[in-house]
Order: sequence, then C-alpha cells, then structure tokens
Amino acid sequence: MKGSIFALILFLGLNGCQENLSSPPNILWITVEDISPNLGCYGDPLAHTPTLDSLASKGFLYNNAIANAPVCAPARNAIITGMYPSSLGTLHMRSFSSSMKSRGRIPKEVKLYPEILRNAGYYCTNNSKEDYNFDLKREIWDESSKTAHWKNRPDKDTPFFSVFNLILTHESCINDKEKHERLTQELPQHLRTDPAKIVVPPYYPDTSETRTLLARHYDNIATMDTVVKKILDELKAAGESENTIVFFYSDHGTGLPRHKRWLFDTGVKVPFIVYIPQQFKELYPAQPGSEVNQLISFIDLAPTVIELAGAEIPETMQGQAFLGENQKPEREYVYLARGRMDERYDIQRGVRSKQYKYLRYYEPKKPFIQYMNTPEGGPMMTELRKAEKAGLLKPEGQQLIATTKPIESLFDLQSDSMEFNDLANDPNMKEVLTQLRSVHDQWMKKVLDVGLIPEAIMRNWEDKNDQSIYKWIRTQEDFYDDLLLMSSTADENILFEGLNHDNEAVRYWAGQGLYNIDKKIGINTADRLKQKLDDSVINISISAARALLKHEFSSKKLEEILSLGLEAENEWTRLQTALVLDDFQSVLRGLENQAQNQINTDPNKYVVRVLNHGLNLLNGTSNKVR
Repeated sequence: MKGSIFALILFLGLNGCQENLSSPPNILWITVEDISPNLGCYGDPLAHTPTLDSLASKGFLYNNAIANAPVCAPARNAIITGMYPSSLGTLHMRSFSSSMKSRGRIPKEVKLYPEILRNAGYYCTNNSKEDYNFDLKREIWDESSKTAHWKNRPDKDTPFFSVFNLILTHESCINDKEKHERLTQELPQHLRTDPAKIVVPPYYPDTSETRTLLARHYDNIATMDTVVKKILDELKAAGESENTIVFFYSDHGTGLPRHKRWLFDTGVKVPFIVYIPQQFKELYPAQPGSEVNQLISFIDLAPTVIELAGAEIPETMQGQAFLGENQKPEREYVYLARGRMDERYDIQRGVRSKQYKYLRYYEPKKPFIQYMNTPEGGPMMTELRKAEKAGLLKPEGQQLIATTKPIESLFDLQSDSMEFNDLANDPNMKEVLTQLRSVHDQWMKKVLDVGLIPEAIMRNWEDKNDQSIYKWIRTQEDFYDDLLLMSSTADENILFEGLNHDNEAVRYWAGQGLYNIDKKIGINTADRLKQKLDDSVINISISAARALLKHEFSSKKLEEILSLGLEAENEWTRLQTALVLDDFQSVLRGLENQAQNQINTDPNKYVVRVLNHGLNLLNGTSNKVR
C-alpha cells in the first residue's frame, strides 16, 4: 500500500514537472536606441550600468550581435520580418511614412513575428515605437501604444511577449541640451560623467564641446539603466521574473558621426544580453554569466523568439534561431546594407565574419560624409566641420571626411577593431578579399537585393504591377545578373552596351557606372549618353545627364531634362533630380527659380532639403528648412 502511494506521488510530481517544462516562457524585450556596447559589462570603465551588468552576470553577453542596417527604420524592419530589408525593398530610410506617396510594401504572405506568437497563444504588446519602414495595413499586436504592457493581458495565465522601446539614448538626447537635461534630471551628480575623463576617439576633434557631448551620452546611458531596473523590478514584483526570458539590445550604434549611418562596427555592432531563468536551463547557450561569441544578425531575432515559443518559423524568414532546440549550424557571416539615409543615397553593402569585414561601395565618388540636414544640425558635426576647415583632424578623422571612397574595403577586426587600416590593397590579404567579395556577390544574388534598383523605378514597378518588389522580382530574375554586372564594372565598353539594355534599372546603372569611372569617356560613349536624354524612362535620362555633367558635357537639352525631373509626379524622381542639381551648381543656376518654387511647395521634405542646400551653396546663404 505504501509503495502504491509513493508511486502515485512520484507520478503526480513528475507529471507536474513535465507540465512546467512544457509551459512556454514569457519573453520580454527591452530595446534602446543609438548605443554601441558602451556598458560596464562590455568593459567600458566610464559606463555606470549596474542593472545591465547584473543582468549579464546572470545571463549571457553576446559579443558579436550585428544590426543589418546602421539606422533605425530598416534595422527595425529586419527585426519585425526576420528578413533582409534590401531583399524586401525596405532598406531606404523612411521607405514609408504618412507623407510619402510612393510607399514601401511587403507581401501578405510575409508573416511578422507578433502575428505568429499571437497565433501560438501569446499576448503581444509593444510600448511603443514601431517604425517598421513599410506600409503596415494589418493589426499585428494585441496592443501597441504608450500604455501597452504585459500586465494588461486579460488572463494572467496567458504567456506574454512584450517590447519596451526606450528612447533616452537617441542621438537627439545628445544633441539637444534641453532634452538631455530634462531626461537626466533625476540622475545624481555623483553618477554623472566628468568630461575630463572622456577618452575621445581619434576620429573626433578633442575639444571641450566633443567631451561634453560624449559625457552626455554616458549620462543618458546611466539614466536608461535606471529605467531598465524599473522594468525588471516590475517583473519581479509580479512574480514573473523566473518565468520570463529577457532580451536587452540596441537598434544600432551610437547616434554620432561614424557610428549611426555607417557600416563600421561602430554603427552596426550592438550590446546584446539575454537572461534565461533556471527553469528553462535547457535553453542555455553556455554557463550563466558567460560571454557568447556566436555571430548573430538582427534577422535572427524573429525566428529565435518563434522557436522559443514553440511555434513554426515561416519559410519566408531569412534568419535562423540562435536559441532553442531546432538550431542550424552557427552562421559564418552576417550581411550589412546601407541605402538612402534621409535625403542622400549612398549604396553600400558589407559582409562580416568574426574576424573580417568586407565593404562594397557602389557609389565611390560620393564622400564618406554627405551633407544631411539632421546630422549636420548636430553639434558633433559642427565640431568636425570646424576641425576640418582648420586642418586639425587626425588621420582617423581625415578618413571620415574623405571626398571619395574606395570601391571596396577589407578590415581585420581582431587586430583593428576600429577599422582604420584598410587591407583591400594588401597583397597578403588577396585570398581573404577574393573570398569575401565572392560571398558578397553570392548573397546579393541569393536574396535578390533590390536596393540596386533606383527607388523611383522600384516604386513605379510596384504600383504598375500592384505588388511588392520582393514578390514581383522573383518572376523577373532574368535581368538581375546584368544589374549586378552593371553596378560593379568600370569597363567603359560594358557600360556603353548597358545603356541600351531592355531593363531600365540596368540602363540606369550603366549611366551611374559612367559617372563613376575616373578616365575621360570617349566621344562615342558621350554620344550614346546624349541619346539617353530621350530615354522613355526619365530616371535613365537624369542618370545620363549626371554622367555627362561629370565629364564636362553640357547642353540646353540636359537642363530641360532636369527641369522635367523636378516636376515629376514620382517624389523619388524629384529627389534624384535635386541631388544632381546639388552637385552641379552651373545647371542649378539656370533652374534657380524653379528650385526655389519646389522648396516652397514640394511635400517631400527630402527634396526640399537637398534643393535648399544647393541654393545655399549657390548663393552663399544659410537658409534652414525642416
């Protein structure tokens, strides 16, 4: 009899354990804006981050967490979709906003991770930033607002997935003194950073203003750490700490020059901490408190949480889970991409392994720092421009303000973590360069990177075919090899032939390529470019006009094309035109009145910004626009 009772107790106990193990975990994401790994747990002696340091000591600190894009909207697009923005056509900053007529879109078949978690029985909340960079036409959250909270779930036994987006470290909180002081007003004086103790990176001028700005950033981080503590304390008070897996990470690097908007690690390497309660120890990637060197990408976040929830990862997702039972072999590479940043295009791609970084610059004749309204208004850019004018920048700073870029760069991250020493021309690194160049080319083809398609043409194709570029291009792959070739070659003969290609994106890149080549183009090439001023697609005509201007050919016809471009219905065609006029003041002079009228009437703020900058250069004025 006693044995039977013991057996019954044992059965009930084991059954209870099994039920506990099969219960899905709650998942909490705490995301912050614009910080690199400047935390105490990452070895930064100036950072006061006791909460995050403690979380890392009990959890797992990832040393190779990489954002796919160095700016918020495309980075968040990668997270919500588990896909590459350059594959979806959502890489350009603000591919969608309420003011844009030509809007980024994704196929209905692309399921977003909150939708999958909700179908798996999770209560999903987002507090509160979305900014997914496409036209989201469906409800994906149970609640997404400033009051959204896991506490609001109707049934307290329902597992939750909850996101809290903290904005205290955004670049605006460095640049805007009043905003910074308001957000950090409760930070005690003894926790504030002494500007004299700041170690100024060599690419910045070592001035009192630079030190003040960097000190502000550390104070913002310290304040953010206290907010994280409140979120975790709330979890603990509700008795949910040991039922909840916690993620902490930043959306990209620090909101300062050479960090945010750049593909250097300062722009894409982020702090990333995961805490897993003991009851889910089967998920541990190592012993608690360990550093994890696994290479992870933002496109891996969605499949990872889906895996943790026990749901099925959609086939559309291009990432892979880095926690859970069904993990693929550790990835060897992550892929990086930069497109339009606000009003300026600069097509860049990158491949990163644990040791090496390969960068491809598709527009090498553009400077590292193009004039952009938002960052140029910041005090750090003011300091950089002053030091540049005075000739006081160190070599690392000179790299940043160079007027052109190489076609490709290679860095050894183990010996040169700041990416100052470009090894692309080192004969000893030829094998590595060739390998990573090939990996880049294969990836571009594999994901059908549509970032090479001019934005105006891409949106026209979407509107004409009433479907996303992601879906449509998969029925039109025949031109893609030619597009890759045309966007990468410096062979004038190939570019000459490309000007007559059937596909307008290929013809566009033929014009871009002829702009990029260093040598003077031949008369036959110039004649064909002139013929392209009458192309059936105005974007090719504008591309041809740009190349002709670069090679010192001009005509009334050329000015007429740019005038038509400014009047185009497609806002990205108008932006393309404005950018040409900004570069070539001689033509802008003839269209000054039209440009000024466009500044006063154009609904696209990026067109307004570029034209305003061009007219300021032309007339020596300093007019400001939104």
